[in-house]
Amino acid sequence: MKEAKAMAYANMYGVLATLENLCEIDNEAKEILKTIKKPVSLCLDVANGPCCTFHFTKDGCKMTEGASGCTCKMNFGSPEKFNALIDDSKPGIPVKGVAQVLSFLLGPFSKLTDRLTKLLMPSEEDLKDRAFFEESTILTFYTIAGAISALANSDSISMFTAESTVNGTVSMGIKDVCYATIKVKDCRFKTIKEKAVNPRAVMEFADIDLAYGLFTGSVSTIAELCKGNIYMAGMISMVDNLNRILDRVAVYLG
Repeated sequence: MKEAKAMAYANMYGVLATLENLCEIDNEAKEILKTIKKPVSLCLDVANGPCCTFHFTKDGCKMTEGASGCTCKMNFGSPEKFNALIDDSKPGIPVKGVAQVLSFLLGPFSKLTDRLTKLLMPSEEDLKDRAFFEESTILTFYTIAGAISALANSDSISMFTAESTVNGTVSMGIKDVCYATIKVKDCRFKTIKEKAVNPRAVMEFADIDLAYGLFTGSVSTIAELCKGNIYMAGMISMVDNLNRILDRVAVYLG
């Protein structure tokens, strides 16, 4: 069962946060960014939910927590209304820089989120293109990494698991391709999109094809572990708890 508030956090820190990575690695996104005449910092503020600002320039996108530095802002009266932005493209209420927020939302932002959706929810035909397949899998990895912390901090079932997770960092990644650090402190999780230094635990997938199979459920985790294609080391209890939260990520974003 999904909780609306947790879904809002997963959408913000999992799905929309992946705009950072999209703008970094996707050529179509880079072309869209070129149409931005001046930097735009769009804040999405959800009542009883997350509040983050997305800073867009011709060079990329950076997400920060809170409304600091925003040039335009959109409020959502509830987590459900914010989730409707993701599911049905229903906007919130512009409260700052109204003209800018509407023009940006209907222009570059909409085009970027459409491109992200295409990559995160690919058709079988799209996946026949190897470059598309690899990029889709990498962006899915970053979405999942962000959603892990989002749910660990907001979903009641995931929070129960988080409460039994020791402090430290977990390095998760696709070998030689992309990495994320899950930092745990006092039962709170934070995702950092870079490889961990001296992690307390490690979970690493052998290659992109394996990662895709695991993300889509088309390969057996146990079988791949036995083959040595999933590398685990360090404080295994942290990895076990991460996998429990991953099951909840599948419920929310699957």
